[in-house]
Amino acid sequence: MRPRYTAAWLGMATAALVATTACGGGSAKDTAEDTGRKAGAAVGKSSGQIMAALTRATDRTAQAGSAQVATTMSLTATGGRPVTMNGTYSWGDGAAMDVLMDTAAAQMSSVQDDPTTQVKMVDGAYYYGVDPQPSGPLEGKHWMRIDVSAVVGEAGADNIADNADPTTGLRYIGASKDVKDLGEEKVLGRRAEHYRGSVGAEQINGSKLTPAEKKAALGALQAGGGRVTYDVWVDGKDLPVRVKQSGAGMDVTIDFLKFGATRPITAPPASDTADLTEQVRAQRDKALGQ
Repeated sequence: MRPRYTAAWLGMATAALVATTACGGGSAKDTAEDTGRKAGAAVGKSSGQIMAALTRATDRTAQAGSAQVATTMSLTATGGRPVTMNGTYSWGDGAAMDVLMDTAAAQMSSVQDDPTTQVKMVDGAYYYGVDPQPSGPLEGKHWMRIDVSAVVGEAGADNIADNADPTTGLRYIGASKDVKDLGEEKVLGRRAEHYRGSVGAEQINGSKLTPAEKKAALGALQAGGGRVTYDVWVDGKDLPVRVKQSGAGMDVTIDFLKFGATRPITAPPASDTADLTEQVRAQRDKALGQ
């Protein structure tokens, strides 16, 4: 059976273009100092205090190195049906994840009968657990491999590698010109301070994306209201409890259940893996008009 690349693949690719370009680089300290000078009025804390709090949270998260997470993502391209991803994110030794996704919502039912699909990202590639097929590229294989760059482009893949921490929303807020402290709330049974900021076309225009990628990302951004909003809830230990991203055809919520002490994430055996990078890259390029 030949895998069918549906709107889910292309929707995730376009949304990822926006997600991976919102942070244009620079340290947490740099963004804190810059935004502290230009942020708008905040509730409860001054702009400088807000950025100091977000910088502490960024530093504490970087030190943790990994976390058990529960993620929910919905894409306009797939009709807004939520896709859940629960498992482990690791960033202490390069970007990696090992999660279980809802098979039907991820549109993987053609190659996976189980209601959940295991997905890994490790060593610059995505790996999808599949049922061995009787013929085609997945014949006799339990895993499908796709380079990250085939999904998000070379610039997007580099940015994922440079910003492996799944709480990059903390740094994205640092790129915002208007960060607000919305006060204390209870999230996952923990008291946490709620911060909100947004970024727009200026981050995409200043990125290293190709012209076609910029056009797609800007189109998705404009269709979603022209801004991507980031909400972050930080607890009393300076660790994020929840990070939420909304805009550009995508809503993502990441709940952090436990930091540190997770098992190493490794790639599946090459002998049991089919590489479909070029097929996905060709469809992505076609969708971008390249």
